[in-house]
Amino acid sequence: MLAGTDEHMADLLRWTLADPDIPTEAKDPANWSASMRAEWNADGGLASAAHHRKLLVENLSRCREALDEFVPDVVVVWGDDQYENFREEVVPPFCVLAYGDVDVEPFELMTRRGSPNAWGLPDDSTITLHGDADGARRLTDDLLGRGFDMAYSYLKRSDAPFPHAIVNTQLFLDYPEAGARFEYRLIPITVNCYGQHAIARRGGLARFADIADERLDPSGPTPARCFALGRAVAQAFRDTDLRVALVASSSWSHAFLTDKTWHVTPDTAADRRLYQLFVDGDYDKWQATPSRDIVDSGQHEMLNWFCLTGAVDELRLDLAWSELVTTDVFNSNKCFAVFKEGGSR
Repeated sequence: MLAGTDEHMADLLRWTLADPDIPTEAKDPANWSASMRAEWNADGGLASAAHHRKLLVENLSRCREALDEFVPDVVVVWGDDQYENFREEVVPPFCVLAYGDVDVEPFELMTRRGSPNAWGLPDDSTITLHGDADGARRLTDDLLGRGFDMAYSYLKRSDAPFPHAIVNTQLFLDYPEAGARFEYRLIPITVNCYGQHAIARRGGLARFADIADERLDPSGPTPARCFALGRAVAQAFRDTDLRVALVASSSWSHAFLTDKTWHVTPDTAADRRLYQLFVDGDYDKWQATPSRDIVDSGQHEMLNWFCLTGAVDELRLDLAWSELVTTDVFNSNKCFAVFKEGGSR
């Protein structure tokens, strides 16, 4: 939603409120929390959207400043594949994208949904993602040697958008330039965050009538397994002379994934519980989170963060700063954080 204009930032909620199978009382603002009514207000969230964007951009800028201060040789990005590169033919739990430079259309999904982009650029604008194909191959080989059965891909699916969790890493960390001036090389690792809903809901958006008798897919990787992958990636790079930045690309609880709230709001209470474990560095309880709890709270995409924290714990990185930006109206809560090595790097 950040890539669109303020007028469209609440579009997913508007779409949800048009679902005839959601109870009227759940859609009635009179029954919403005071904070949600204030955010929605008489303008359908327009004024709140500008404030929400300001918070997100400020926090993204702080993350970018930390990245530029570190000057990495490569940026490893964990991001979900939301029925994009991987569909019915194969759905790997994890996959290293061993790509070179790739030209992508960052606004492709938005254009399909009828939303203009926030920069006023042509809908078919492209940016170049700078990949590290050789480095990705080496990482994959190392992970396999460590007993981590890692899938890999050399070629993007031709008839689908590039995984937006990866594209948005560049787009948002280079927000003023809409991703066009991001020169760091990327090694993307996709995570099957959507698990039981990967194919069943084709990327998440679904009406309640469509999911009443859905045939669930096999589960995705558990939080503990994602944590273990993060450890393995950290181990693979630790003995090299590379400066490696590690990024988890996703929001936390998503309204459109949270069935128990009728897709109206994210599960903020669940996010706050996990956020406290996150900032406390209580990774034993953090990684022990059951997959069923993740799905129940619409936190599917948080699996990327379990990968990140596995690496953080392995490398004993210190949490330098973090903030959780919550919302009732704009689909998802967003976490920002910067970890650094203690002492000299």
